[in-house]
This record gives sequence, C-alpha cells and structure tokens, in this order.
Amino acid sequence: MSDQDLQTIGDAQQRDRALARWANEGGSGQCGRETDLASDRIEVEMPAIGDTQIGLLHIRVIALENLVIALLATASGPQLALARDMARIIEPRSDAAPHPLTIRAAARLTDLIERSERFQSGERPQAKDGE
Repeated sequence: MSDQDLQTIGDAQQRDRALARWANEGGSGQCGRETDLASDRIEVEMPAIGDTQIGLLHIRVIALENLVIALLATASGPQLALARDMARIIEPRSDAAPHPLTIRAAARLTDLIERSERFQSGERPQAKDGE
C-alpha cells in the first residue's frame, strides 16, 4: 500500500470521526460538551446583538457562501458527492422530529452545491439582490 493510500485512509477516518462528533455531540470538540457536563452546565451570558452586528454577520455569511460556491465549482466528482452526503447527514433523522432550521440548512447546502455546478458548466448566473 502506498503512502498516498495510507493518507487517504487516514483522511477518511478523520472525516468519519469528525462527522460522528457532530452527529453525537452537536459539533462540540474536546473542550465542548464534556466540559459543560462536568461543570453542571454553567451558563455563560451572551451580550445582546445589535442591528450593526447582525448586519456585519449577514455580510460575512454572504461572503462565506460565495467562497464555498467558488470552491465547490472547482471540486472533483467525489468531493461534490461528499458535499451532497453532508447535506443528507444534516437532514433530520427518521427517528427525530423535523426541526425547521435543520431542514433549511440541508436545503441551503444543496442549493450551494447546485449553484456551484452552474459555474462548472461555464454558465454565469445573474447576481440576485441580497446574495
């Protein structure tokens, strides 16, 4: 087995572990949920977010979405398949009550993938207001 094959297996295992952590722990890392549970869930008060901060956050999300589209436009077939798998992973499980935000997140990810495919074919979509 070549070094590249070993690296690919290692990458796949790391990805599987990361996805399992998101599914089982809501994405918390080594200092996330475990720390909260051990400390009887100490709540941290978050400051209120004003209109200015929400506006700046909105701008950042638009920029990140467009960056993701650009990166997906140059992705290989297996990478696009992996992105589609991720959209299916974040959809509600069959044994769970569907949550509107989860459903919308999965649909949004699928939309980003589809928009990137239009760039792959050479089509230049028109910009929409607010995107």
